[in-house]
Amino acid sequence: MDAFSPLSDTRAFRDSLGKFATGVTIVTAQSPKGPIGITANSFSSISLTPPLVMWAPAKLSSRHDLFVNSQHFAIHVLSDQQKDLCDAFAKPQSDLTAQPHRLNNHDVPIFEDCLAIFECTTFQVHDAGDHSIVIGHVNHAQQSEGIPLIFSQGKFYTNLQNIE
Repeated sequence: MDAFSPLSDTRAFRDSLGKFATGVTIVTAQSPKGPIGITANSFSSISLTPPLVMWAPAKLSSRHDLFVNSQHFAIHVLSDQQKDLCDAFAKPQSDLTAQPHRLNNHDVPIFEDCLAIFECTTFQVHDAGDHSIVIGHVNHAQQSEGIPLIFSQGKFYTNLQNIE
């Protein structure tokens, strides 16, 4: 195993973080510029009582301030059939209006056919280096069956096999 200093070898640090497989989400919100969305793999659960989840937008993202200042947002867990949707929101100039969606009671865009959807009210925002941590209180959640889209080591994976 190779050892390194995360401060002096940021590429190795990033590669090491990439060894942890994550699911893929799209976060949506309503903003003064209209509906917005962004692909994110920084999603995590925090608490069951109260129901809290988090995600972490990069401060260098042109959409960062819009999300951090939103009172409501939704996190969509993508299925292995939604790689195109993932790609559509990985770019700063993502056009949410080009994707079929509905608006919830807070005008937050909601995509159907995701594995899970968490509709949230912003609970807290914390500074975290080159990212912000956005904690959401989950007001409504829904789920469906399917296989998740997975991201690890710079690649997407869609073929899960049960190894139990």
